[in-house]
Amino acid sequence: MYKEHFGLKETPFSIAPDPRYLFLSEGHREALAHLEFGMRGGGGGFVLLTGEVGTGKTTICRCLLEKIPDDSEVAFILNPKVTAEELLATVCDEFGIRYPKGSRSIKIFVDRINKFLLDARARGRKTILIIEEAQNLGFDVLEQLRLLTNLETNQAKLLQIIMIGQPELRDMVARPELRQLAQRITARYHLGPLTREEVSSYITHRLSVAGGHARLFPSSTIRKIFRLTGGVPRLINVVCDRALLGAYVEGKDVVDRPTLTNASREVLGEAARKRWLGKRYALLAALLLAVLGTALPAAYYHLRSGHASDSRRPGENNLEGEKSAGRPRLDTLWWLDERSLPGQRLKRHLPDRNIDRWSVSGRFQKRKAQGEGLARNRSETSPVPQPEAAAQETGD
Repeated sequence: MYKEHFGLKETPFSIAPDPRYLFLSEGHREALAHLEFGMRGGGGGFVLLTGEVGTGKTTICRCLLEKIPDDSEVAFILNPKVTAEELLATVCDEFGIRYPKGSRSIKIFVDRINKFLLDARARGRKTILIIEEAQNLGFDVLEQLRLLTNLETNQAKLLQIIMIGQPELRDMVARPELRQLAQRITARYHLGPLTREEVSSYITHRLSVAGGHARLFPSSTIRKIFRLTGGVPRLINVVCDRALLGAYVEGKDVVDRPTLTNASREVLGEAARKRWLGKRYALLAALLLAVLGTALPAAYYHLRSGHASDSRRPGENNLEGEKSAGRPRLDTLWWLDERSLPGQRLKRHLPDRNIDRWSVSGRFQKRKAQGEGLARNRSETSPVPQPEAAAQETGD
């Protein structure tokens, strides 16, 4: 509806997994590399790709199917929520393996699959089984898949299995009862959402493929798209498609923030708005805690330093010189004085030392020892009356 208005050849933000629109972010490029490794030279066993809903796993899989080598036999299973017998029957159907009609025997299925794999190996062809939505597989089905990887020759495994699913699949294979399967995973990767910079490149990429230009979404709008969608490509597609439609209805040439807000409310609902507000409140709370964490120690420092200055005894010698008079230095743990609890505890541990302050540099200031030294100097410099002089004064 809005293609002509914005000069687009086709809809840029369709949720269909079209490989032409695959944006190879750093994560998507790495995920595709793992799948290609499993398809071209995995050496058998399992390759695991997981990711949150809508992160682009299916689009990567469709892109992988377009790169199948000519010497490969590939079976692609979309709905794996089946029993072990049904899964084996589906594998036979995908590979074109014939089996007795109505057969439900696991032994018959495994024997036919094994014969097919040996024949493909003799012809120099690789055999690959790709299972999407693999988080729906049951434990008995996963165990049956593991047993299929036991089909091998002395040189190599006969079957390479690629499983693609949501994070629940990663949690499933991590359970102790599936540890044998987990040890046969030769490569695994978890696909995450896009970053803020990648969201901008993602939108630009899809618009360019559809024949549009990036000016349809200003920078401020893209920043809000990232906050609303969390960088999930499918949510970005849904929000951007609805925003373009809203801009077309309102007769605008670009998508502004009010239009984007209305579009996100329509397609994402109130939950997305609450999630966005929750993130803003969390950011404000973190900022407030940071401010309080800085202000409270500073206030305590000033109050404590004022108390230390007021409680200084008259005539007390200042060990730090005239510049340190009044307030303690910042590099001094001034709360370890003779009036504080930590100082008293420290004195109990070191009874032979009179410790009033402890600087960061490790120097201990000994007020009492210094005072005793000054008193000793005064006694040595003052004249001491001799016994003869005292007797003469008494006789006079």
